Amino acid sequence: MSATATLSVSTSGRKVQEVESITIRFAGDSGDGMQLAGTQFTNVSAIMGNDIATFPDFPAEIRAPAGTLAGVSGFQVHFASTDIHTPGDRLNCLIVMNPAALKTNLKDLEDGGVLIVNSDSFGPNDLNKAKYKVNPLEDGSLKGYRVIRVPIDKLNRESVKECNLSPREADRCKNFFALGLVYWMFERPMDATLKWIKDKFSKKIDVLEANTRALKAGYNYGETVEAMPVQYRVAKAKIAPGTYRKITGNEALAMGLVAASQMAEKQLVFSGYPITPASDILHQLADMKNFGVKTLQAEDEIAGVGAAIGAAYGGAIGVTATSGPGICLKAEAIGLAVMTELPLVVINVQRGGPSTGLPTKTEQADLLQAMFGRNGECPVAIIAPQSPGDCFDMAFEAVRIATEFMVPTFLLSDGYIANGAEPWAIPDVKKLPKISIVHPTEPNSNDGTTHENGTEEPGKFLPYKRNPMLVRPWAVPGTPGLEHRIGGIEKQDITGNVNYEPANHEHMVHTRAQKVANIAQTIPDLVIEGDQEGDLLLIGWGGTYGSIATALQRARRKGTKIGQIHFRYLNPFPKNTSEVFKRFKKFLVPELNSGQLLLLLRAMFLIDAKGLNKVQGRPFLVSEIEEAIEKAIA
Repeated sequence: MSATATLSVSTSGRKVQEVESITIRFAGDSGDGMQLAGTQFTNVSAIMGNDIATFPDFPAEIRAPAGTLAGVSGFQVHFASTDIHTPGDRLNCLIVMNPAALKTNLKDLEDGGVLIVNSDSFGPNDLNKAKYKVNPLEDGSLKGYRVIRVPIDKLNRESVKECNLSPREADRCKNFFALGLVYWMFERPMDATLKWIKDKFSKKIDVLEANTRALKAGYNYGETVEAMPVQYRVAKAKIAPGTYRKITGNEALAMGLVAASQMAEKQLVFSGYPITPASDILHQLADMKNFGVKTLQAEDEIAGVGAAIGAAYGGAIGVTATSGPGICLKAEAIGLAVMTELPLVVINVQRGGPSTGLPTKTEQADLLQAMFGRNGECPVAIIAPQSPGDCFDMAFEAVRIATEFMVPTFLLSDGYIANGAEPWAIPDVKKLPKISIVHPTEPNSNDGTTHENGTEEPGKFLPYKRNPMLVRPWAVPGTPGLEHRIGGIEKQDITGNVNYEPANHEHMVHTRAQKVANIAQTIPDLVIEGDQEGDLLLIGWGGTYGSIATALQRARRKGTKIGQIHFRYLNPFPKNTSEVFKRFKKFLVPELNSGQLLLLLRAMFLIDAKGLNKVQGRPFLVSEIEEAIEKAIA
């Protein structure tokens, strides 16, 4: 499985192959429990101290016909004794529960890789559903792999036959049989999963007992069968000291939002409409009522953003989350938040489009939508996390920017980050930065100054009187003396009165744009990873970070003078961006779109950058970026 593998012998006399990293994938029908099996394997690997990266892959249909290609569900886990950034390019081990899973996933298995097959599911009807004319287990097409045939259906039913389950209920346990077998193969203990089963099914004793028996039966099968002479061992990873937990991007977003609301001492109000792959944010926040979080499942996307804007107007932290189609529906209301200059946080967990597109697949194709997808000159702040764990920090930062600058702030996640998982060092709450929010309590005093678009009056509140960063005050409705007009029609500077004068409109357009530009004074500079100057600069944003960083490491080992920057702040860009570009001769921009960041960089910084673009609903393979680097250097 690895060039660095070494052999030893376990206490049971079995050969154990010690390897640096392993990439495995569970694949089967969407009703086979592959996501649960993959999640349990991930949790156990995290407990054992491995570095992990995951890639869940869901079917797009809510329930495709069982056994068909469209209904295949997969969960990929990369676990290692070293620092890793991706869920892995090629699979070392593939577990398939039916022919459809084999057909859709076999291309990702390395030559000589381990292929565990549920041989009971390869009957004529199963093969027909997967569009196989002949049985691949019999025609020699799998001779390049180490095939392990296991009659999982039969063995699982035998293990649970005393639990008084219906045949259908018994078959639902087979994912735990497969999981137990894989636990044995990779020296994973069952304890954590046995505890999870006990807690999950404590009120269903027969189901609890059946799943427990299935898991142990799969493990024992691996221990006894002669077809599996080798186990694989991955040592603990050497990581910085701290308390860690496994976290997905959507979980981290929810925690980051709540942490920010606590540090700002403000109530968090989340209003959204369920949409893949953003729905989990609502689910997570709904469980955090003890932190004062208010959640609303709105009747549609427009109502969702409207309620969030209302919460912001009322002095709370207003947040909404959706995917690309929902952003289209929210666009007009987001323009209202720009005009009224309210601190709205908009999370877009991007997926493949256009229209419904690829609802369960990842893409980075909404950057230009976030930048320009509203009528008129309508600037917003835009940030993007680079990994599941980074979602915590960037959610916190979204709240900070929105409230400090009174501006709608987009956070662009994506399906890969949202559903992927990695170890996350739990931060020290005492070290989280404070978010200072001060609401005015009295009307503006008359400073005796006559302004371009109006004169201050004694005792009158001026809702668009700005501080040095051009930020207007955040007045809470109902505060005596702070009555003011607000709405979507253009405002007069300082007074906030409705104003149609051409010069005032142009002034306000420039003012709103400059306020967003001023955010650059409060964000960190770009940091160059790798060589600080050289032949080629890799430029990325969002969830492509891990693949680009790994490709960078491999290229530098070959002697290439190459650096990497990754944009977590996209509007405005960090203030040292232009200076960084001057250090390199060539530029390569890998994106999961047709070249959106590339378009912005060429236009704004006049660099002759080249794009590496992929729109297949899947993240970059490291090998794809490596190949592009070699071509760029050549």
